[in-house]
Order: sequence, then structure tokens, then C-alpha cells
Amino acid sequence: MEHVAIDLGGRESQVCVRSGDGTILDERRCATRALRAYLEKRPTSRVIVETCAESFSVADAALALGHEVRVVAATLVRALGVGARKTKTDQRDARLLSEASCRMDLPSVHVPSLESRQRKAMCGMREALVTSRTQLVNNVRGWLRTQTHRVRRCGTDTLTARVREAFGSQLPTYVERQLQVIDELSTQIGKADQELVAAAKQDATCRRLMSVPGVGPVTALRFVAALDRVDRFESAHKVEAYLGLTPGEHSSSDRQQRLSITKAGPPRMRWALVQSAWAARRAKGSHPMVAWSFEVEKRRGKRIAIIALARKIAGILYALWRDGTLYDPNQGVGRPAA
Repeated sequence: MEHVAIDLGGRESQVCVRSGDGTILDERRCATRALRAYLEKRPTSRVIVETCAESFSVADAALALGHEVRVVAATLVRALGVGARKTKTDQRDARLLSEASCRMDLPSVHVPSLESRQRKAMCGMREALVTSRTQLVNNVRGWLRTQTHRVRRCGTDTLTARVREAFGSQLPTYVERQLQVIDELSTQIGKADQELVAAAKQDATCRRLMSVPGVGPVTALRFVAALDRVDRFESAHKVEAYLGLTPGEHSSSDRQQRLSITKAGPPRMRWALVQSAWAARRAKGSHPMVAWSFEVEKRRGKRIAIIALARKIAGILYALWRDGTLYDPNQGVGRPAA
């Protein structure tokens, strides 16, 4: 089998092809967009790429053409010699990857499905809009303080109207521009929310996950997109560890030290679960799951209780997806879906 190592770049990529005995058969620079056409001409091979923005798209193309694919984690390629002795070139990196592939079966990260990547992009684009609006709102509120003026407590959707009402024709044009952008962002965020809700309602798994208190369309879609396939994980604890919600440890010999949560895995998924925990506590104070978190709070404090509840929610979501059930607080984790 041939080994095709590709050092990916935004415009051009470096390719190094070796035979099974390590002999270099081909080396070239190739436009990244033309890699599919290049791989079509190669016999069935093992294609090795490093994780980057383009890696999964190239992996999809290679898999569709019948090749084996290894998407190697960026942290691993350094151990293979990439960037050693402060020497790093595209040609050298491609050669090292192809040589390593000839000697061993390199471990590959999970290649998420196209649907999973699209859902992540959908949620990420919406969050970028929300972040931009928040920055502009904070900027306007900061300007109001310089004018010794405070707008009554209000939501983002009413802030712009109240600022215009307070200043009338005296409102500077540079502030009005900010308000117009906030209004437009609010409109686009509303459309993005509708898109997320529609996508969640169309997915049977997301509908089951949203039966858990505090879990809405954003958390459900992000969870399904993050795990991609539920059979990748052996247990709920594996999922909680993957999402960075389990405590770390730094122990050696007779010394044992437990640390805070590892914060490994996708940070936005972890953030969504924490927000779900807050939402559940606000809306479902007497719910058994939430009542448990209040007992944890008495012993360990509110912050630890919130993280513990977020971890429990992650485990419950995994169990519901694995078993095809709906959440039922009175019957353990779930009951059969209708």
C-alpha cells in the first residue's frame, strides 16, 4: 500500500508519496483545492494529514475515493519529529509523516460527519453574532456612563429604543450607527434562533434530549454535533471526561492531588451545559436533579454545584441518546419514547 502524506495549507499543500518499503515515489506542491483530483489518480492508499481547518474536508474526499485516512492530532506530529531542532518546512513535514506511516499505523482522531460539522458551524455562527452584539451593547453602555446617563434596566431588544428616546435629536451620529448595527444583529440572531429551533425539532435525538430540564435547542444540537456517534463512548463517564467536566489529578508516589475539572474537549459545548444547569436551577427548583445540586451547594459551594449539575446533565443526555428514551425524573434516567 502507498502512503500519501499531505502537509495542508490554505492555498497550496505539500505531498509526499512513499511505497510500503519507504521509497519516495512522488513529491510535489499541489493546490489544496486540486487535492481531490490528485487523489483520484492514485491507487488505493493510506492518506495522512495533520489536524487543521482543511483536514476534514480533504479526509471526506479521500474516503469517498476509497482511500484509508488518518487525521493525526497536531500534538502527536511533534512527537514524530515535525518541527524538531527548530527546523520546519512543508517538504520536511510531509516526508516525516509519510515515513512514520510506513513504520506504524498512526492513530487518527475521529473524523466527524458532514452533518456534525454543519451543526457546529451553525451554532458557532450564531454565537459569533451574539458576541458581536454584546460588544456593541457594552460599548454603548460605556458611552452612556461618560454622559452621566443611565438607561433603565432593560434587555438588548429594547436598549436601542430607550437610548434614542433619551437623547432624541441630540444623539451623535457615531452612536446612532452603533444602534443600527445592534438592531440588525438582533434581527439576524432572531433568524438564527429560528433556524436552530427548526433543526432541533426535525431531529428525533434532539427532541428526546430537550426533555431534560434546562436543555434547549442550542445545547441539544451542540451535544449531538460534539459526540457525532453515541457508540463512540463506552459510558456516561467517558462522555463527561471527553467534555472536560471531570476532575483532573496530579499524583505521584505517596502524594495525591485532585485538581479542578480538566476543561478538555470542546469549550462551547461545556459552556452550553453550564448554561443549561443554570437554567434548570432557575426554572425547576423542586426537580429531583436540581434539588440534588442544591444539596451539593450546601457542602461545596454554588460554583462546584453548577459544574456537578452540568456533568450530570451530560451523563443523562448520553444515556437518553444511547437508549432512545425520554427523560423521566420519576423512573430513573428515561422512559421509552413514544
